[in-house]
Amino acid sequence: MDVTRRKFLTSLSMLAAYTAFPLSSFDFDSTKKLRIVLVGTGIRGISFWGKRLVQEYSDILEFVGLSDINPGRLEYAKKFMGVNCPTFANFDDMLKKTKPDLIIVTTKDSTHHQFIVKGLESGYDVLTEKPMTTDENKCQEILNAEKKSGKNLIVGFNYRWSPYSTKIKELLANNTIGKITSVDFHWYLNTYHGASYFRRWHGQKESGGSLWVHKATHHFDLLNWWLDSDPTEVFALGDLEHYGKANPFRGKNCRNCDHKTTCDYYYDITKDQQAMDLYVANEKYDGYIRDNCLFREEIDIYDKMSAQIKYANNAIVNYSLTTYSPFEGWRLAFNGTKGRIEASLDIPYDKKTKVDQAEMHAKEMEQSALEEANHETIIVHKLWKDFEKVTVPTEKGGHGGGDQRLHDKIFRTAGTADPYERSAGSRDGAMSVLIGIAARNSIETGNPIKITDLTDLTPMPNRDK
Repeated sequence: MDVTRRKFLTSLSMLAAYTAFPLSSFDFDSTKKLRIVLVGTGIRGISFWGKRLVQEYSDILEFVGLSDINPGRLEYAKKFMGVNCPTFANFDDMLKKTKPDLIIVTTKDSTHHQFIVKGLESGYDVLTEKPMTTDENKCQEILNAEKKSGKNLIVGFNYRWSPYSTKIKELLANNTIGKITSVDFHWYLNTYHGASYFRRWHGQKESGGSLWVHKATHHFDLLNWWLDSDPTEVFALGDLEHYGKANPFRGKNCRNCDHKTTCDYYYDITKDQQAMDLYVANEKYDGYIRDNCLFREEIDIYDKMSAQIKYANNAIVNYSLTTYSPFEGWRLAFNGTKGRIEASLDIPYDKKTKVDQAEMHAKEMEQSALEEANHETIIVHKLWKDFEKVTVPTEKGGHGGGDQRLHDKIFRTAGTADPYERSAGSRDGAMSVLIGIAARNSIETGNPIKITDLTDLTPMPNRDK
């Protein structure tokens, strides 16, 4: 790599510091573009880390290679993203022939570590979609590879960047309610979004690590960031009792099912042209079925989950994830020595508005122009005083406006100081997945799991100390 033209993610040990990447991360040369390769051409890769980068940042970056095991998806990706770069079935060949400045990893969760480790060891900086990985051994491999290589890993945590999440961080950082003693955090996935995980490869632990890892890593990262501390111990309960083998009937997939007219979860993929073109048209190459039956017997993840998490600063968190809620949203409360902060988003009856639950996830994932700004409320209670409502301007598209802000930080304003420290590196990625891994291990063993038993990372009471 030509380090004289791109001072890119200078060397640091993520095992010893929490800085996700230095402020001089992307010191772009004014005449040469950042060379990017993408491995994994599913919908997240080709849209959020693909087409959106082409549309918004083509003046400073270019895709020089795409890699996937599925040749059909590769060809679709080129057309959808609007690029003319070469495609590769073999990741190693792509690295040798393209010599990129940055590798973006958006493959199946269980394979993230393969491409992250290989990329780092080959001398390249890597950006990975969350979750960083799916078990403690793979996590340690990544940490070792980064430390040994002197290169750097960025983890794409977009929820940190939404205005609403940032306002919560600001209130906590300003000691608004004193020292945080406990937290209640409850996330509700509706019967459209929640069910979608069980249709896909996410429904098997070996692929996605369970929703403790794939989905909840978002939530655990927010907790770690808000509390500015590390988890030390996790005890969890969970079960599979709504999806999978719990149901009395099942079919091959939704397109070829005898229960279309009676199954409440019937999903007509033929009405989604992009899903038909990207997935159905290319099933013949790798056998991946996008509209799998929610009730197939090989599903082995949990659909109800609850955990207690203890932090190094002595805060205690009660967390739950529901995957078949009538509505999609979340509730959060911080208890402190001086008061309490309450926050929530998308609880339909709080605003007495009718919400189309079928469209909520699609809106949240949209990468096009954001909807007109809305306003949400955070409640701040002080001991022996009346509560106060803090109004926050918010956006709906692109994960509450977080997607655009994350991209801008990485590719436009990396040299600008961020008082909220929203950038995330390998240690952040590790600490978020380790909570989910510990929760999964706790359910399987019936015991509380200590974070120090999983990797060589040492939990810190305060991240900036």
